[in-house]
Amino acid sequence: MYKNYWGTVAALAFAVAVGTLQMTVVVPLLPQLQLKLGVPLSSASWALTAGLLAGAVAIPLVAQLGDLYGRRTMSLVVLALLVGGSVLGAVAESLPLLIVGRILQGTAAPLLPLAIGQVRTVLPPRSLPTAIGVLSATIGAGSGGGMILAGLAGGDHQLVFWALAALGVVAFALVAAVREDRTAEVRSGSPDLLGAVLVSGWLICLLLAISKGAEWGWATVALVVGAVVLAAAWVATARRAKTPLIEIPMLLHRKTIGATVASFLLGFALFATIMTLSAYAQGMLGASVLQVGLYLLPTTILMLVVSVLAGALMRRFSAPALVAGGSVVVLAAALWLATLPGDGLGLYAVAAVLGLGIGLGYAALGTMAVEHVEPAKTAAAGGINALVRVVGSSLAGAVGAVALSAGGPGWSFAVAAVAALLSALFAAAYGNLLRKPATV
Repeated sequence: MYKNYWGTVAALAFAVAVGTLQMTVVVPLLPQLQLKLGVPLSSASWALTAGLLAGAVAIPLVAQLGDLYGRRTMSLVVLALLVGGSVLGAVAESLPLLIVGRILQGTAAPLLPLAIGQVRTVLPPRSLPTAIGVLSATIGAGSGGGMILAGLAGGDHQLVFWALAALGVVAFALVAAVREDRTAEVRSGSPDLLGAVLVSGWLICLLLAISKGAEWGWATVALVVGAVVLAAAWVATARRAKTPLIEIPMLLHRKTIGATVASFLLGFALFATIMTLSAYAQGMLGASVLQVGLYLLPTTILMLVVSVLAGALMRRFSAPALVAGGSVVVLAAALWLATLPGDGLGLYAVAAVLGLGIGLGYAALGTMAVEHVEPAKTAAAGGINALVRVVGSSLAGAVGAVALSAGGPGWSFAVAAVAALLSALFAAAYGNLLRKPATV
C-alpha cells in the first residue's frame, strides 16, 4: 500500500485521466468509423453516445455503491469493465459489438467522484484543496489526451482501444496499491435500485431525444414526455427512499446548486469547443486527426499546470471565485474561436487560453461541490457534480452539431461562449466570492 499521500493522489489521478480518455477519444474517429463499418454517420455517432449514456447512468449508481461498500473497490470494478470494454471494442467488426464495448468503457465515468471521496478519507485537511484540484483537472487533461491518443493511432479505432486496455491495466494495478478507505463503515443500507432504473430511464429518453431528434420526428416528442414523466417519478421516490440514489436536497441546496449548474455548463462549453475545433480544423484547415490533437496540446498542458497551483490558489480565493474566473477565461477563448482564426498559430494560442480557464474552473469545482457536505456523502456529492458534467457534454454534441450545420463553426463556438458566460454568472450568484476559503 502507498504510505505517501501524494502517491495515492498520483495513482488516482492517473486512473481518472484514463477513465476520461474514453469519453473524447471517439470524437475525431467518427468519420473513420462510418467508412470502416459501412454505416451512416448518424449510426456511427452512437459509438460516442453509448459511452456517454453509460457514464451518465453509472455515475450516481457507482458513487452510491462507493459510499456504501468502499471507493477503491468500486474503482477497481469500473476499471476492470473499462479494460474489458476496450478489448471488446478492439476486436469488434460490427457497430453493435463496438457499442457494447463503448457501454462497458463508459462505466469508468464515476472514477472522479470515487477518487475525491477516497482522498478525503486519507489526506490531511490542509492538503485536500490541492489534491481535489489535481483530480478535477485531470478530467480536462484526459479530454485533451483522448484527442491526442486518437491522432497518434492514425485514426485506427482498434489500435486506440488496445491502447486504452493497456492503460486501464496500469491504472488497475496502481489503484489496487492505494490504501483502502474506511468510510463504508459509516453508512449502511442498500443501493437504490428503483432510483437507478428511473434515473437511467429519463436520462436515456432525454439523450436519445437530443441525439436522434432530427431523424425520429414525432417519436422525439414521446421521448421528451417519457423523460419528464420518469424524472417526476424519480423525484417522488427519491424523497421517500432511505438511501436515495441522488439526494434531492443535496442537488438543490443553495450551497451546492451553483457547483452543479456550473459543472453542467463548463462541461457543455469544453465539449462543444473541442468538437467544433476538431470539425473546423479537419474540414476547413485540412488538418489530420493527429494535428487536431496537437492543436489541443496547450489545453492539456495548461490544465495540468493549473492543477498543481490549485491548492495555493484555493487557500487565497474561494472555490466559487475561481470557478467564476475560470469561466470568464473560457468565455474569452470561445469568443476568440468564434472569429475563426485561420492559422495553426492562432489555434495554439487560443487552446492555451482555453486550458487556463478549464483548469481553473475544473480544479475548483471539485472543492465547491463537496465543501459543504459531510465526509460520508462526499462521493455522492461528487457523483452529482460529475453526472451533470457528463449530461452537459452529451447535450453539447447535439447542440454543437445543429449549430455547425445551421450557421457554421463560428455559431457553434458562440454557443459555447454563452454556456461559459452562464457558468460564471451561476458561480457568482450562488457562491460568496469574497468569503474565506472553506476547509474541506
